Amino acid sequence: MIPPLADLIDSARVVALPMHSRFRGVEVREALLFEGPRGWAEFSPFVEYEDAEAATWLAAAIDFAWREQPAPLRDRIGVNATIPAVDAARVAEVLDRFPGCRTAKVKVAEPGQNLADDVARVRAVREAMGPEGRIRVDANGAWNVDEAEHAVHALGEYDLEYVEQPCATVPELADLRKRVKYMGIPVAADESVRKSSDPLAVARAGAADLLVIKAQPLGGITHALQIVTAAGLPVVVSSALDTAIGLSQGAALAAALPTLDYDCGLGTASLFLDDVADLRPVDGSIPVGRVTPDAEALSRLAASDERREWWVARLARCHYELTSRAN
Repeated sequence: MIPPLADLIDSARVVALPMHSRFRGVEVREALLFEGPRGWAEFSPFVEYEDAEAATWLAAAIDFAWREQPAPLRDRIGVNATIPAVDAARVAEVLDRFPGCRTAKVKVAEPGQNLADDVARVRAVREAMGPEGRIRVDANGAWNVDEAEHAVHALGEYDLEYVEQPCATVPELADLRKRVKYMGIPVAADESVRKSSDPLAVARAGAADLLVIKAQPLGGITHALQIVTAAGLPVVVSSALDTAIGLSQGAALAAALPTLDYDCGLGTASLFLDDVADLRPVDGSIPVGRVTPDAEALSRLAASDERREWWVARLARCHYELTSRAN
């Protein structure tokens, strides 16, 4: 069921959340929030995404706001700290925003930086977290296979939990996985799942040891769980730089998994200077449950009239796309 567009627009609020540091090229994160019979949901595909891709994010939001979700199997989700591509000197400051987190995900391969910057950042994380901390790195597909192999060797001495999306394509991931298998460093796939027309292709190709799963890009919790079951690989549930509303959807997905062996990337509220509700990690975890935005925060963080118009127009186009698919 796709609710009428008017029902979405009626409660729609567009917010702009400022960030502590530039992350994924974003300094202010925009999102459209709306309320359905089951509660609030978030529609926040990145602004550069075309409508066909963004419509899947709308399907996820409608699913979360209008439909009953799977029963949770746990009431809290362990999360990782997220370290943007900051100077190594700032690592301790960033980690302080993630109290109790035993795992850190470190952004690497940032445009305009080099491998030496990545090594310095990862080294600083290891020094701050000590030998028991878990470190994973995320290249967002920026390396070719040779570059990725060289980087894994350079970063491997810091005891990596895994390397996320080191290369862009499934064949490249498969090649790299063979090259570094002897090092015992797993390869995780993110973009090869959430941006692929066939999210199971990476699993069939044996190109990854685990999958990074995100509720919004995959069309909602039910569809994401179907992918996890079919893939048969361990997963990490992560956010797409969501507000607290989107994070609650991610937590619901993580809570519904039969097994959850890794800390999840759902602590990203700590990357924001302000949010519509407080879902920052406490003792290394976040709670499972519906989140209602604070009315004052919705006003304080409201986007400009121009940006609201842009998001509502996008909502209308994506709603039309979903309706066309259904017909």
